[in-house]
Amino acid sequence: MHALATLESRGHWGIKRGLDNIRQLQKGLWHPENFFPSVLIAGTNGKGSTGAFLAHALKSAGIKIGWTTSPHLLSPTERIWIDGMYCNEAYLDSLLARVLEVERAVRIKATYFELMVASAILAFKESSVDLALVEVGMGGRWDSTNILDPILTILTNVAMDHMAHLGETPEAIAREKLCTARDGRPLVLGSGLNPDWVAPLCESAPIIVASSIPSANIFWDHSIVNGHRINMVGSHQIENLAVALTAIDVLRQMGWELDDDEIYHGLSQAVWPGRLWKVPGLSNVIFDGAHNANGAEALANHINRFEIRAHLVFSAMGDKDIEGMARHLASTNPLSVTLVYIDGPRYSTGEALQDAWRRVGYGDLPLLSLDELVPKLQGNVADTLIVTGSLYFLGYLLKKLNIAVL
Repeated sequence: MHALATLESRGHWGIKRGLDNIRQLQKGLWHPENFFPSVLIAGTNGKGSTGAFLAHALKSAGIKIGWTTSPHLLSPTERIWIDGMYCNEAYLDSLLARVLEVERAVRIKATYFELMVASAILAFKESSVDLALVEVGMGGRWDSTNILDPILTILTNVAMDHMAHLGETPEAIAREKLCTARDGRPLVLGSGLNPDWVAPLCESAPIIVASSIPSANIFWDHSIVNGHRINMVGSHQIENLAVALTAIDVLRQMGWELDDDEIYHGLSQAVWPGRLWKVPGLSNVIFDGAHNANGAEALANHINRFEIRAHLVFSAMGDKDIEGMARHLASTNPLSVTLVYIDGPRYSTGEALQDAWRRVGYGDLPLLSLDELVPKLQGNVADTLIVTGSLYFLGYLLKKLNIAVL
C-alpha cells in the first residue's frame, strides 16, 4: 500500500488555488473526466447529505452511480462510492499509484484533495458509471472538482466559512461557489437561496431552478415525507432532501427515466454517518459533524424543537467561528458541556475553546484529551450525549473507539 502511504504523507490540510495540477493529472491519465456525465454539488453545508440522498435514490432507480465526497471519518476509501459500494483499499492504492506516476512524470506535487479527486475520476471512468455525483471541496472556482463539465450543478446554501480563502461576505463566497455552474445548464438552489440574489452573482448564465421544502412530519430520530420514512435526521435534512428531489426532477426533464417508488425506496435507505448519528455500540451517544456556526445552528434547532436536554461534548478546528458555534449550542440549555482539545496545528487550543464558551456565559468547563474522553463514552450514558464540532474530531474518536462506519 505504498501509494496510500504517500497520500497520507501529504496531510489533509493542503490548499492550492488553481486548476493547473488537476489539469495536468487528467491529461496524463488520458482525460478520464470526459467519459461520464457529472453533477457538481457545491455549498457551505449539506453537500454530503444531499449527495447521500441522490446516490441512494438514483442507484435504487437503476442508475450506476459514482459518488465522491469529503472529508472522511476513518478511511479515504469512504470518499469513493460506486454503485452502492465504497472503494476498497487495494483498488484505491492502485488508482493512487497511477495518479502518482503521472504526478512524477509532469513534475508537480498535488495536494491530498487533488490526488483523491483524480483517483475518483479515474475510478468512475474505469467502472463505466452512468452518472457521477461530485462534492466540491471548498469554494468552487479553484476547486479541483471544477475540472469537470457538469450537466447539472447544485448549490445547497451559502454561509460564512473559509473566509480567508473565499471572501468576507456572503456575496463573495457565493461568487466563488457559483463558478461551478455552466452556461445554459441547470443550477439547482437550496430552499434558503433566493434566485434573485443568486443570479447577479453568477459569472455564467445557468438555468436557475429553485427548490421548495416538501411537507414532512419530523421526529427526533426520523422524518416522514410523502408516506416514506427518511432516516437522515432533522429539519435541515428535509432541506437537503428538497434539493435532491428537485435535482431528480431536473434529471427527469433531461431524459433520465426515474421511477418515483424506486426513488423513495432509495431515499429511505440513505444514511450519512456522523450527522445526528446514533453511534452503534454506545448507549445514548450521538455524533454530529456540525463544523461551523451554520451547522451548529441546525443541530441546536433540532435539539430545541424536541426540547431535548443533552450533555454536550465539543471540539473544533482553530479557524472556525467557535464563539458562534458555542452560542448556538448554548441555546439548547445543555445538561453539561465538556470541551476536548486535540494536538495539532489546525485544531483549537483548550484555552481558545474555554474563551469562546466564557463569552457565551459559561465559566471554566471540563477540558479533556481524546484518551480521557473515550472511557466516558463507553460507559453507561443515562441521558442523551451529543458529540459535535468537527468531523475530524469524530473520526479520531471512532478510531479510538474501534467503531466502523462502512
